[in-house]
Amino acid sequence: MHPLTDVIVLIPARMQATRLPGKPLADIGGVPMIVHVLSRATEAGVGRVAVATDADEIRNAVESAGGEAVMTRADHASGSDRVFEALGALDPHGQHKYVVNLQGDLPTLEPRLITACLAPLADAAVDIATLGAEITEPEERTNPNVVKVVGTPLQSADQLRALYFTRATAPYGEGPLYHHIGIYAYRRAALERFVGLPPSALERRERLEQLRALEAGMRIDVSIVDTVPLGVDTPADLERARALLAARGV
Repeated sequence: MHPLTDVIVLIPARMQATRLPGKPLADIGGVPMIVHVLSRATEAGVGRVAVATDADEIRNAVESAGGEAVMTRADHASGSDRVFEALGALDPHGQHKYVVNLQGDLPTLEPRLITACLAPLADAAVDIATLGAEITEPEERTNPNVVKVVGTPLQSADQLRALYFTRATAPYGEGPLYHHIGIYAYRRAALERFVGLPPSALERRERLEQLRALEAGMRIDVSIVDTVPLGVDTPADLERARALLAARGV
């Protein structure tokens, strides 16, 4: 879709995970988890890939695997703030026009999801793009840990324009609900605007920073995909990731 030099994938990673300390360096088949994520992003083939971190251990692991890493401040409030600092350090002259913010705890990610996340930015009216998948498990419909995206269908059957994100069950009534997948692709100018905005009322209420963009009038479109990648937050998640990658022979 875009010339490869236009896209950079940045993976924010920090050591201070509360439920799984040292998570980025967790061993999966003899490889640190952050290196698995780096590999999945590289396999997507959309452009340059780098890890943004505040920990020497993470930088060393990435560079030992032949990857690119950049050191950032330790006091960032969110991954998007860390990504913006890294972007300025790695690309001060603005060569990269599109920025993917990829979570560092998705070692089993299918690389095609990164390509899908970028797709809505083909429309010049879209500021930010992200992913969703239809909820098929009944218990997820009411689970506050499953973030839902409420959107209006666009001409493409696999794309929505986001109207709201919530932890509640929404919208009301019959019809599909969509699980939001927290991978984002930004126009560079949109990322700069977003991180410059103060936290918004609904963002604080729902604890979802993407609402800051919607409240500021920015447009977020959603590519609907058929799978939700496993986010590793607990020791049980880590064991699942190990089993999944072992089954794939990775």
